[in-house]
Amino acid sequence: MIALHFGAGKIGRGFIGAVLRRAGFDVVFADVDERIVGLINREGGYTVHVMDTVCRDEEVRGMRAVLLPEAADLIPEADLVTTAVSVKFLPGVAPVIAEGIRRRRDAWRREPLTVIACENGVRATSMLKGMVFESLDVTDRIWAESYVAFADCSVDRIVPPIACEKPLDVAVEEFYEWNVDRPQLISELPPVPGMHLTDDLLSHIERKLYTLNTGHCSTAYFGALKGYTYIYEALDDPSVLAEVHGVMGESSEALIRKFSLDPREQYAYIDRILSRFRNPYLKDTVARVGRDPLRKLSAPLYFAYPLEMAAGFGLPTAHLCRAAAAALRFNRPDDPQCARIQELIATFGLEGAISEIMSLSTPGLVRAVADAYKTIVP
Repeated sequence: MIALHFGAGKIGRGFIGAVLRRAGFDVVFADVDERIVGLINREGGYTVHVMDTVCRDEEVRGMRAVLLPEAADLIPEADLVTTAVSVKFLPGVAPVIAEGIRRRRDAWRREPLTVIACENGVRATSMLKGMVFESLDVTDRIWAESYVAFADCSVDRIVPPIACEKPLDVAVEEFYEWNVDRPQLISELPPVPGMHLTDDLLSHIERKLYTLNTGHCSTAYFGALKGYTYIYEALDDPSVLAEVHGVMGESSEALIRKFSLDPREQYAYIDRILSRFRNPYLKDTVARVGRDPLRKLSAPLYFAYPLEMAAGFGLPTAHLCRAAAAALRFNRPDDPQCARIQELIATFGLEGAISEIMSLSTPGLVRAVADAYKTIVP
């Protein structure tokens, strides 16, 4: 079995690539970084350092890599194509996948190919499919509908930017989750330990994005206001912990209503997430988790969506508003999005900038975030 994975970064190596190799796939990475590609081909593998209450090393061997344009050559023989490149880089991957699909059709390969974009986003694989189909003619699109499955997923594993002694090695947490939308598959995938096929993917996606990601970013932004460096340090502060728990609680109450989730299970999920965030071995930084605040504030990501969702059910939003305000005040000289937020405020005024950034439509939410911004002191 051959798996072609786009993105040989830390998430690709420490999560998706490692999981697929453990499942018995011959994994080939595709990347634009010539140095990383060369290292993988020379070393043939790397070590995943699992940093948790019990630390251990997992050897990942037998790996190969190609440069991005060469990946099209592998798609005719691949059984699975995955990505972990960030949603914003999917447009660069799509034409390569499209070319590979054309070559697969020309080679008369009829065994189904499955494509899964393992990105932080709602239905990222469906987005990728649209981009791929833009590069295909009508005949190739019709063929691809029959022989190529684009399956959405949700993924979850913390992979912090810890520098390892060997450049290919990666540090990760023990926990990981990979939910794949079963109805979008053409045929059953081979068993992959840790991959969960589900008929209710949207609830998994939104629960993860608006509980875990919203909580993680909120920790960074509240932690930054207090001057903390690490996520676990921020959560050792009772005031930060209370704010973050409040944010996750408000988002969860909306999710409970939207998807009829079991409240006990959802709040147990919050507790499990917070215990993961407080893992001191990961050394996950406020700067990393909070970076790109403009993107994270915008719809449909980690603050605009849960705010609208909670308000739509008539639920409290005070903690979510304060978290959004803390994101607006996030100030990192090395993050151009922080400066851009302040430019928007100077240009449009506070409420105008919030409206421009977050696209909030529920009456009163823009004013509520603006009021919270005025009360939060950096």
